[in-house]
Amino acid sequence: MADPMISQSTQSTLKIAASTTPRHQHHLHLENPTPSPSSSKHVNRLINSNHYISPSRPIYSDRFIPCRSSSNFALFNISLPQPSATAGISPGCGGKEDNPSAYAALLRNALFGPQTPDKKDWGAGAAGQNIFRYKMETRQSLHSLSPFGFDDMSDLGVSNVAIKTPRKVSRSPYKVLDAPALQDDFYLNLVDWSSHNVLAVGLGNCVYLWNACSSKVTKLCDLGNDDGVCSVGWAHRGTHLAIGTSNGKVQIWDASRCKRIRTMEGHRLRVGALAWSSSMLSSGSRDKSILQRDIRAREDFVSKLSGHKSEVCGLKWSYDNRELASGGNDNRLFVWNQHSSQPVLKYCDHTAAVKAIAWSPHLHGLLASGGGTADRCIRFWNTTTNSHLSCIDTGSQVCNLVWSKNVNELVSTHGYSQNQIILWRYPTMSKLATLTGHTFRVLYLAISPDGQTIVTGAGDETLRFWSVFPSPKSQVIVSLNDDNN
Repeated sequence: MADPMISQSTQSTLKIAASTTPRHQHHLHLENPTPSPSSSKHVNRLINSNHYISPSRPIYSDRFIPCRSSSNFALFNISLPQPSATAGISPGCGGKEDNPSAYAALLRNALFGPQTPDKKDWGAGAAGQNIFRYKMETRQSLHSLSPFGFDDMSDLGVSNVAIKTPRKVSRSPYKVLDAPALQDDFYLNLVDWSSHNVLAVGLGNCVYLWNACSSKVTKLCDLGNDDGVCSVGWAHRGTHLAIGTSNGKVQIWDASRCKRIRTMEGHRLRVGALAWSSSMLSSGSRDKSILQRDIRAREDFVSKLSGHKSEVCGLKWSYDNRELASGGNDNRLFVWNQHSSQPVLKYCDHTAAVKAIAWSPHLHGLLASGGGTADRCIRFWNTTTNSHLSCIDTGSQVCNLVWSKNVNELVSTHGYSQNQIILWRYPTMSKLATLTGHTFRVLYLAISPDGQTIVTGAGDETLRFWSVFPSPKSQVIVSLNDDNN
């Protein structure tokens, strides 16, 4: 059917031309009619448009084809393709720049390196090689695919530091134990973890021992109805446990034999804080005093430290046993040496009771302290230079602090009003994790001997065990990787 757009005269002309064509002619010969001068000039402009410059306006193109002969490939760390890959391509702009093999070679070198074989070379030697071969040397730096191609980014002012994967901290305790009659008293210290992996807990007027290896529970003592447990503290080595009572006495027990060794007096009111230093034992009381006791001596105490104006609720010896930090309900933090009867350093920046005290095991003289409900701050001090380093407002009453032995991190437990547990990274004091679960103030805190686990206690009468710190072995591996990088 004829195209309706073609006129009848045109159709007749086509029919005549077809009928006059010889049958033996296999090729169609087109003879151009003699062009007019104006049409010839227009055709030449179209054919030679790249050489023709319009006198009236410039000609803009919609494509840009670069001339790669002037490109500096060394700047981008891209090796030029081998002659075999670019055979038949003449250099400069006059050659066939759009050859796909040249572009593929440049792209392959830029993305995968100059050692990457071409696709056509994959079959060679494949019979004698494993297809999925693990190749150690293919590991590249983080910036190997950078468009700049620098292996050492220090040339750009960027440090070549490996990206660390954030450590995952479980938000749930892996164990919860019932602790009936665990008192909700901010000024007491009723939980401690020994170097032999035994947890001591004061419940009412009794002390119980929980073996973390066997989960065995032992009742160590019962003080009777007229007395109560106010503090417990393990000696650094051995199985000796000190117990501070509400009657102002301190009892020393041998936990391996469940036998009381001696009872020491000296305080007039309850003993809420205990701290060991080798064979020395320090006890803090509501009578505002601190007594230094040598369990090898016959006397109940060898010296008395006076300075606090209210109950002593926090005591901690430094790791080198040279300095004793004490906190009181008078909002004061004092530092004593081994032979002083008066504090050698006094810090009065807190605005509430100072119970939370922790010495850093990583830096000599670094001391952390936390204030109560009206303060809510964790402060850091350098006792060597007698300087205040930093302060952070936690938003809640600070009840306890403990440093990790394996990494430069610390844990704080809190009371009013959020009852949370916070894992901090020092010195940035960035929060690594916030743990919740207790429904009362988290008043008690202890750390396991391997430094990985903490146990927290609260007035909700539960003990909760959390895995928050890495093991020493994993920390050594991380340190070695950091050194290699």
